[in-house]
Amino acid sequence: MSDEQAAGFASFQGPPTRVQLEKYFFLDDADREVIDSKRRDHNRLGSAVQLGVVRFLRRFLPDPRHPCRGRGLPR
Repeated sequence: MSDEQAAGFASFQGPPTRVQLEKYFFLDDADREVIDSKRRDHNRLGSAVQLGVVRFLRRFLPDPRHPCRGRGLPR
């Protein structure tokens, strides 16, 4: 694996496609039940974003407050 490939592994490489959004970021009833158990709106939003990111990248980000920072994606 090249250094460039390693740097891009498990990170966003541009905006997800519609198919990827539907596959990894769609929240079903079970997901919503878990997310709804969080205390406040911002906790629920953060939990939903982290759930989608973990499914998509298969890992947690080092700074979950900024999932798109430095990836050429909108913030």
